[in-house]
Amino acid sequence: MITTTKSYDLFLKFIQTFAPLGFKGIDPDDPLMLEVEKMTENNNQFFFVANLSQMQIIFTSRRSTQMIGIEPAELNPSHFMEAMHPDDINGLSLGRSTLFRMEKDLFVAEKGTSLLSTNLKIRNPAGGYSNLLFQCYSFYSTIPNRGVFLFQIHTNIDWFKKIKNCYHYYVGNDMSYFRYPDEGLLMTGISFSKREFEIIRLMKSGLSSEQIAEKLFLSLHTVKTHRSNIRKKSGKTTISELIYDLMNRGEL
Repeated sequence: MITTTKSYDLFLKFIQTFAPLGFKGIDPDDPLMLEVEKMTENNNQFFFVANLSQMQIIFTSRRSTQMIGIEPAELNPSHFMEAMHPDDINGLSLGRSTLFRMEKDLFVAEKGTSLLSTNLKIRNPAGGYSNLLFQCYSFYSTIPNRGVFLFQIHTNIDWFKKIKNCYHYYVGNDMSYFRYPDEGLLMTGISFSKREFEIIRLMKSGLSSEQIAEKLFLSLHTVKTHRSNIRKKSGKTTISELIYDLMNRGEL
């Protein structure tokens, strides 16, 4: 029986060991690298390291091939946009904009770390879609050059049925969220369904209920019901107040 590794201490050791090299020229037969690759195999994960300041992926672990059908040496940011489920394109765009805002803050401060965590569906080698948890750990470094690195882990969470139609979302500095996903982690930030988030985004863009119904091929009654449920879940008096709050939290 394969046992998952809950702690990410080995990932942190990988970062500490190879960051001084700029994550370049990593020997695949290095004992630490072999240990990391074995853990990702058991955990059904792959990861990459990127220089956010240069928008360049530097290193990708070998299981990218099994999980998304892309060889490690060929992975680039455009692959995620191409392979993302249409329902999650907006979520990917939101995550990217949040990452670059975090990169700017870390670069200006010349110190610090930050964490973004969310789930998105991406095409797998079989042609279907897998629900993956994206855990994005960003950190400032002056070695080998001044910049912000991104260590991004992708974990298959198809086994967690409660999140099937919802988004997990976390942005902050609490490193307790940087661990193998369990129910407590995955339920963090969940308040709206994907359909509700879609309607919130359309309301933010200025569309009326009638226009949203037409765009999403829904009845006006259904859209109004969603709007009512959104207000109840948020506890806000108005949708505008909710949108402002979500924007401030980096969720919209």
